[in-house]
Amino acid sequence: MLCCAVYAQSAESLHDQGPFSQLIIRGVTLINGNGAPPMGPVDIVIEKNTITGIHNVGYPGVAIDPENRPKLKPGGKELDCEGMYLLPGFVDMHGHIGGEAQGADWDYVFKLWMAHGVTTVREPGGRGLDWTLDLKRKSEKNSIIAPRVFAYTVFGQGSKDPISTPEMARTWVRDNAKKGADGVKFFGAAPEIMQAALEENKALGLGSACHHAQLNVAGWNVLHSARAGLTSMEHWYGLPEALFTDRTVQDYPLDYNYQNEQHRFEEAGKLWQQAAPPYSDHWNKVMNELLALDFTLDPTFNIYEASRDLQRARRAEWHEDYTLPSLWKFYQPSKVSHGSYWHYWGTEQEVAWKKNYDLWMTFVNEYKNRGGRVTVGSDSGFIFQLYGFAYIREMELLREAGFHPLEIIKAATLSGAEALKMDDKIGTVSIGKLADLVIVEENPLVNLKVLYGTGAIKLTENNEVVRVGGVTYTIKDGVVYDAKQLLEDVKEMVTKAKETEDFQIRQPGVKGN
Repeated sequence: MLCCAVYAQSAESLHDQGPFSQLIIRGVTLINGNGAPPMGPVDIVIEKNTITGIHNVGYPGVAIDPENRPKLKPGGKELDCEGMYLLPGFVDMHGHIGGEAQGADWDYVFKLWMAHGVTTVREPGGRGLDWTLDLKRKSEKNSIIAPRVFAYTVFGQGSKDPISTPEMARTWVRDNAKKGADGVKFFGAAPEIMQAALEENKALGLGSACHHAQLNVAGWNVLHSARAGLTSMEHWYGLPEALFTDRTVQDYPLDYNYQNEQHRFEEAGKLWQQAAPPYSDHWNKVMNELLALDFTLDPTFNIYEASRDLQRARRAEWHEDYTLPSLWKFYQPSKVSHGSYWHYWGTEQEVAWKKNYDLWMTFVNEYKNRGGRVTVGSDSGFIFQLYGFAYIREMELLREAGFHPLEIIKAATLSGAEALKMDDKIGTVSIGKLADLVIVEENPLVNLKVLYGTGAIKLTENNEVVRVGGVTYTIKDGVVYDAKQLLEDVKEMVTKAKETEDFQIRQPGVKGN
């Protein structure tokens, strides 16, 4: 049987673990991304990077007849996963590949994602298109440990002059496509510029995402973007504004300053309460129009969760072992660092955000119930949210919103693949699709926490406290990775950084000895 234990950055060592002429994964319970219930035991056959066979080989609790199993060809490999659970590779629809301000490099970020089963990432604008495309090409060749990368460019990035006319917008979009970008990330602009850019982008067949920032949302909200061809909205900005019935702008305090991040995030936490109430005529009208436009919601619930419970986010157990010193410093209260808006965050702010979440989640869950596409995105690297771990937390928050665990797996796999127009290649475990898979020892439908790298706490029949779970294997493009070893690699990176800086994590405002 194949033992996946040691991985290095060289292409040679990666290919020691695949892709193989034939790989058979034996005895798993299949949880597919199409909403189907689990089925097993199943043997999965992979040839090079493609799934070529899915074989039902028996019944639960009954010994498997070897004659009913697919035969291993000479030179092939087997992976004994009897009793484990196999899912399609996860798609993170909002994954920044680190950041210079955070001090998080791509190797650190990619290993955290892959350790949590994330095999595809949409990068919504980062350190420049050329930088992202270079990593994308290396990932395609499997010369680095990395998910598949879809590179989006922030609108206007690289332009010599600010984009101030519709023709400039169209020209920029065409140039962006020629450079090899997969799409565009918008933050908003004047209506005529947004209209031109989105129309041109749609005509070219590229994807698009938008964080409808407050600086432009009064004149251009989610409905305007969707009508013009936007394929997905990020977070929730712009949606409450589309649901306004008795105002055109949010109820800003008169001393509000957008550059003051406590102002920005505190007032944002009151926005959904200013929108039309759930299931009202206008609420339904907006939802129905977005549904008719085949629009995608990528809510990224997790990235704002500290707003409703700051202590929970900053005390997450994985910070000690897996958060770099540079990241921890970036998270601290600051007037400069984006998302570090804890200037004086208290009970009043958290209670408002809890109400915000109730209304926001109601819309997202109902959108899913009516057939709308909802995806899983993390937006990690800000607000105490760590790559990989935050992706699993996003799944948990979809559960809180009302999604069945099978609906969550669909959102994390097939829905993401559909949004990227890659559902013919990834998103489900299907013959002919690429071998992007996640294998875990415990049933994630019973407890999503088993997908965390730190696992889930469980009390045994012998009254012993143990940790169970954590992804066992992540398979991307037919290459098998030991997910726990990837986490050990990250832990070593963090340990070395702490030693170099003589650093230890302390809570905000707590001074060292």
